[in-house]
Amino acid sequence: MAEWVMDEDDDFEVDDGLEEAQALPEVDEPLDARQKLRAQLQSEVEAFLSRGGVIQQIDSNVTGDPPQKPGNNYGSRPI
Repeated sequence: MAEWVMDEDDDFEVDDGLEEAQALPEVDEPLDARQKLRAQLQSEVEAFLSRGGVIQQIDSNVTGDPPQKPGNNYGSRPI
């Protein structure tokens, strides 16, 4: 059952106990998985570069999509 409690700012808030019930235990598995993935990616990049590979930097305004003709929607909506 929910009850009204006073918080640090002397405001009232509803304490329904859901925060404790919904709190998940802290797990480092996602962090460990990301660190393993980063290490694997780093080793693959180093191997690529050691074989003579080159990493190219592409400008941020370059896209792989070809330019398209603008669509004509004039008069397409009913009155």
